[in-house]
Amino acid sequence: MFSKYFDHTILKADSTKDEIIKLCDEAKKYNFASVCVNPCYVSLCHEQLKDSDVDVCTVVGFPLGSMTTEAKLFETKEALKNNADEIDMVINIGKLKDEDYEYVKNEIKALKDVCGDKVLKVIIETCLLTDDEKIMACKLSKEAGADFVKTSTGMSKAGATKEDIELMRKTVGHELGVKASGGVRDLETANCMIKHGATRIGTSSTVKIIKDHIELSK
Repeated sequence: MFSKYFDHTILKADSTKDEIIKLCDEAKKYNFASVCVNPCYVSLCHEQLKDSDVDVCTVVGFPLGSMTTEAKLFETKEALKNNADEIDMVINIGKLKDEDYEYVKNEIKALKDVCGDKVLKVIIETCLLTDDEKIMACKLSKEAGADFVKTSTGMSKAGATKEDIELMRKTVGHELGVKASGGVRDLETANCMIKHGATRIGTSSTVKIIKDHIELSK
């Protein structure tokens, strides 16, 4: 189902309770995969979505990834306690660039151990990485037991590209999901990402995209 490709997203700093409730209402109406919100809204979203099959996704170590592992673990545990279904964590990008691969892998593994059967997506922030670093980040994520690799926070210099999606898919194979996030604002771009290997798309333009898809399908 096309709608299940999407994490309906609001991660802006000034998002309000009313906006989050509207986000949940839209997610139920169009049957999106999840809503993706900042951690303070996880409980609210769980309450709004408890009678639906829309999951609650939140972010950890967002948007820089440079917090300590302990801080990320605390965030993750708190989110799960508040009934998050999916966690999108940001890797420590500086540690990756320092080639401290054990640190990066161990951090992802530590969060996955806490998540258990809940979904862990690993944001690698592709716009800050070389192709070799992107490949390494994906390999480490796979080795650590993550469920998805994700392109971007949407808060840095650039977002998802079809080339990055292709590279990530080639690296992780079919065992992991690949999430395109950042700059996916229309149906054409969404379809392009899916064509090149994305199995999930994070965007705040979800309603526009799904409406255009429905119209095109008539």
